Amino acid sequence: MGSDLIEESWAALMAGDDDVTPAPVAVSGRAGRLPSRFAVEEVAIACVATALRAAVALQPGGSSQPVRLDRGHVADACRSERFFAVDGRAAGASFAPLSRFWPAADGWVRSHANYSWHRKALLDALEVSGDGEVAADAVGAAIRTLRCEEFEERVFAAGGVGAAVRSFGAWSSHPHGRVVGTEPVISCDMAGNAPPRAVPVRPRVLDLTRVIAGPVCTRLLAALGCDVLRVDPPRRRDMAPGTFADTLLGKRSCTLDLTTPAGMERLHALLDEADILVHGYRPGALDRFGLSTEQIAERHPGTVVVIVDAWGHRGPWAARRGFDSVVQAAAGLAAGESPGGDEPGALPCQLLDHGTGYLAAAAALDGLRRQRRHGGTPIRRLSLARTAWWLATTPAQPDEGSVPDEDKGGFLVEIPADGHTIAAVAPPGNIAGQPLRWPHAGHGYGGDPPAWALPANGST
Repeated sequence: MGSDLIEESWAALMAGDDDVTPAPVAVSGRAGRLPSRFAVEEVAIACVATALRAAVALQPGGSSQPVRLDRGHVADACRSERFFAVDGRAAGASFAPLSRFWPAADGWVRSHANYSWHRKALLDALEVSGDGEVAADAVGAAIRTLRCEEFEERVFAAGGVGAAVRSFGAWSSHPHGRVVGTEPVISCDMAGNAPPRAVPVRPRVLDLTRVIAGPVCTRLLAALGCDVLRVDPPRRRDMAPGTFADTLLGKRSCTLDLTTPAGMERLHALLDEADILVHGYRPGALDRFGLSTEQIAERHPGTVVVIVDAWGHRGPWAARRGFDSVVQAAAGLAAGESPGGDEPGALPCQLLDHGTGYLAAAAALDGLRRQRRHGGTPIRRLSLARTAWWLATTPAQPDEGSVPDEDKGGFLVEIPADGHTIAAVAPPGNIAGQPLRWPHAGHGYGGDPPAWALPANGST
C-alpha cells in the first residue's frame, strides 16, 4: 500500500498536470515506528516523498534523481518537536494543562489553550476563572454540564478553540464535514496573467505561519535551499524573543506590525522580491492587509501563494480557529484511536500538522514549476481537516508490531547556534544520494531584521 499512497499523493499534487515524470522513490527500514489504527506511517511517508519529488521536478533532468527515505527517519521527523533540545535540555513544545479531552454531558470534547488568548477565551466561554488546578477543576465542572455541540459553539463564539469528539461517520454527515470531503487534498488555482519567471537558484519564501504545519513546510523549503524569512506580529508572539525552536530551523525570524503604515510598506517590499508566500491565516483574515489572493496576484504577480488552514476553505467552519489535536477530535481520528472504546485517544504523532506541512512544501515547489511553465500567480490550498479525511479513509495495513522505544530518536544532528548547541531531527530523506541538512538553527525568535538574507540571485 505504501507505494500506492505515494502515487496517490503525487497525483493530488499534480491535479491533472501529467507532464512531469516523478522521481523514483525507495523506502527502507522496518515498519511500526508510528503504531496506529490508521495508516499514519504510510501517509507520513507519502507526504515526505511528494515534497522531495516536487524538489526534484524543479531541476533540469530531475526525474532521474532518485529519492530515498528511511521509515525511522520519517517517523522521527513527524515527531520532531519531541526531540528538540537546547544545550541538552528538552525545548520542544508541549500541551498546556487546559489543552486536553474533557467529559461533557453527552460525550467528550477537546480544547486547545496553549496560547494565553485562547486560554482566556475558553474560560470566558465557560464563565469560570482561576489558575492551575483551580482553573482545571472549574473548566471540567462547567463542561460536564454542557452538551458537546453546545461546548464547541460557545468556545467558537468566544474566539477560542475546541470541538466535540465525533466518529468519522458523524463527521462525514456533519454540514462542514461533508464540505471537507469534497475538497481536493491540494487545491490548485491560477490567478492573474503574470508572465513566467525563471526559478531562482535560492527562492525567497515569506513565511507567515506559526505552530507546526506551516513551519514544517517552510523549514523543509529552507533545507532544500530556499531563503526563508518568518514574519510575526509583535503582539501575540508565538514564543519568547530569542527562543530557539524546532519550528525555526533553517529560517530567519523577524517581527513586523502590520497595523502600521510602515509595517505594511515593509511587508509589501518583502513581497515584491519574494518567490513564495506561505501563510496559515484563516480564509479572509489577511484581506484587510491587502493580502487576499486577488490582491497578491495584482500587486505581486507571479508570487506562488500557499495557504494552510485548519478546517478547509469553504463551508460553515472555514473561519474557525483550529489545531491538529482539535481537528483529530472533530474528524473521527480521536474516537478511532480510543484505547477502550470510551475515552478518546490520539494519533502517535501530530500527523495532520506534519503531513500537511510536507504537502504544502510540495505545493510551493510545484507552484514554482507551474509558474515557470504557464505564468500567472499559482494559488495552492491545503487544510488539516482534508488531510484528516484522507487519513481516515485510507485502509491501514495489518499491525506488524511496533518498533522498540530504544530504536527511536536516532536521527538527531547537533547544530551550533550563537553559543548554544541545538539538537534536532535532521530533515528526512536524500536526493540523488545527498542527505538533506539544516543550513543553520536560526538566530532566535525575532532576532533578524525584516530583510532578505542575500541579494537577488540567479535562476535555473
